[in-house]
Amino acid sequence: MRAAGRGPPRRGRSFREGRGMDGIRLETDRLVLRRFGVQDMAALHLLLADEEVNTFLPCFPSKSMEDTRRFYAQRLAEGKYCFAVCLKGREEPAGYIKADEGGCHDFGYALRKEFWHRGFATEAGRALAGLLKADGVPYITATHDRNNPASGGVMRRLGMRYCYSYEEQWQPKNTPVVFRMYQLNMDGQAGRIYRGYWEQYERHFIEAGV
Repeated sequence: MRAAGRGPPRRGRSFREGRGMDGIRLETDRLVLRRFGVQDMAALHLLLADEEVNTFLPCFPSKSMEDTRRFYAQRLAEGKYCFAVCLKGREEPAGYIKADEGGCHDFGYALRKEFWHRGFATEAGRALAGLLKADGVPYITATHDRNNPASGGVMRRLGMRYCYSYEEQWQPKNTPVVFRMYQLNMDGQAGRIYRGYWEQYERHFIEAGV
């Protein structure tokens, strides 16, 4: 996650929304966010099979197209707010971005590494946050591994605020990870903090200077 700016976009200013036969389609200056299709599995496999990209993803690297199709079916296929991130003029997805409909409204993304450090995650994140706000979603949360501070930078550029950190035995990789939790309230309740992770994990704390 990387780029610039604060808060979700105003409708019609930094992104355009359309609804076609395949559902919602969002456009920004450089990107198109659209639904995934079966034609995208090869591009998704390139993303999921990359061991460097996989470092901070909640899965093991894909070893086969079957692994990729399973990830797609379990994590991306049915989500209302799951999108392929495509550069304009290129149908092949550069990655994905998503937000959960309920609970903590968890926000997440992944991009192939040739598209890192170019502001695409933040640009896509602003478009998705704008859609969520327009749909009445009250807030979103996002977490990042403390060893991946670049993702924290994107969260801040989206207007999200650091709330707390916690340690969990991260699955399926079964390794201890300290996550930092960020939140963006979109309904005017500025003081709300989602406390689900704080209450679930015994080791939780607030880091100074984050």
